[in-house]
Amino acid sequence: MDEAVPALATGQASTDVVTDKPINVYIWDMDETLILLKSLLDGSYAGSFDGLKDRDKSTEIGKRWENLILELCDEHFFYEEIENYNEPCLDALSEYDDGKDLTSYEFEADCFSSPYDDVNKKKLAYRHRAIGEKYGKGLEKILDQHMVKVWDDLYSLTDKYTDGWLSSAHKLLGEAIGKSAAAPSANSSSINCIVTSGSLIPSLAKCLLYRLDDVVSSENVYSSWEAGKLQCFKWIKERFDGPNIRFCAIGDGPEECSAAQVMKWPFIKVEFHPEGPHRFPGLDMATIQNYMDVIYESSSKDG
Repeated sequence: MDEAVPALATGQASTDVVTDKPINVYIWDMDETLILLKSLLDGSYAGSFDGLKDRDKSTEIGKRWENLILELCDEHFFYEEIENYNEPCLDALSEYDDGKDLTSYEFEADCFSSPYDDVNKKKLAYRHRAIGEKYGKGLEKILDQHMVKVWDDLYSLTDKYTDGWLSSAHKLLGEAIGKSAAAPSANSSSINCIVTSGSLIPSLAKCLLYRLDDVVSSENVYSSWEAGKLQCFKWIKERFDGPNIRFCAIGDGPEECSAAQVMKWPFIKVEFHPEGPHRFPGLDMATIQNYMDVIYESSSKDG
């Protein structure tokens, strides 16, 4: 039996524009798709280049990212308190949130404990809302100048080491929703979602640190840690489905591939190997649209 749909996943896509053009919902995996971390840590990314990449440098970069992610989670996202209470999305407990002004709320003094009763579920919902608000402000408003420089330097180092993997992934997500350097405000009805097998709070931290927060909103980040990717895909479909809505999944793993097959969505497999057919830089919107057109035109004929 499917799990209950989180509060976030109810309702239709909020699109005010009436158009015959399809509205695309892109469901991205995070690790080893939009970002590289595990393959940097274990040296598999460097190993795929047959000695052309420094494996020790790869591991060092990965460890620096691990430390930065954990620091952000612990210092700003209540992670030590809520690490063991993973939810699939930030709005999963929104029914318990009474909308209280949190400006002067003393989180450290509210005696939060295991959220198995309504009182503590409300306290966890408050923390989720506070995290979402911080996400919306961006890291420049959260970190001090020294840490912003540490973060900037690490991002630049990683992007250079990976031949532009991070920046090209960000650029593609911007193009997916009609956002570009020339037109920084999104002007498309299309939507980016992330479904990651990692737990929710570190995944949101990664979105900020890897500069994905301007192309993926916090309410569109899902953790499949407990529910599984298929269930998250079903929630996204329930949330956004409607006339002229098309879905596409992009990732590197078998779980998202299998889930996409069950949903009858196109799936694009990303590989970091330099000879891989779909990777960053390289994957573009034309390729994604071609995959979607083939699947949806085929479904239309079958119907």
